[in-house]
Amino acid sequence: MKIRRALSASAATAVLLPVALAAAPVAQAAPAGAMPPCHEIGGHHNQAFVGRSFGVPQTISLGTKWNNFTATLTNTSKKEMKSFSLSAEVNNYVYNPGERYLSPYADLQYWDPAQKAWKTLRDGDTAKGAVPAPKTLKPRESVHVQLRFRVREGLPLGHQAYDAYAYLTGTFVDRYEGTDCTVSDVAGSTFAILEK
Repeated sequence: MKIRRALSASAATAVLLPVALAAAPVAQAAPAGAMPPCHEIGGHHNQAFVGRSFGVPQTISLGTKWNNFTATLTNTSKKEMKSFSLSAEVNNYVYNPGERYLSPYADLQYWDPAQKAWKTLRDGDTAKGAVPAPKTLKPRESVHVQLRFRVREGLPLGHQAYDAYAYLTGTFVDRYEGTDCTVSDVAGSTFAILEK
């Protein structure tokens, strides 16, 4: 991942295409997990991030082929984001009883430039996890992450349409009317799964 000043939307886009990622320290476990989202206590949902992604295909086939993409989140606010953290996930939305999650059949990795290797993200049977990130993100700074995912053979098809997504999520701690709370937004996209 690399942190850069975002000069403009067009400059940020130009910078992303040949992404050269640099190592950043892993954020310490923040108390953010115990805090409510700001929008649930009457605060803003998101007035601080702009998320962009490049490379998430509109459709994928089941198998061993990796789908690479780059995600970026830019702090468009005028204040420094504190207790900043990143996470990534590949899964699908479930709307009806009996629908399945595809995540047990998915693999998700991020590129670790320090070790020049792909690192797997997994939490139990879900393709998700924390991505190394700086602890703060200054105004107009961006964080860029290279990710890749695949969905393996064996995912039951034909019984539901998987409304699937591959997202990088940025979160920071804010304060609303005297209460600490969190603000999050995503960079990534949705995709569909082709049946053979």
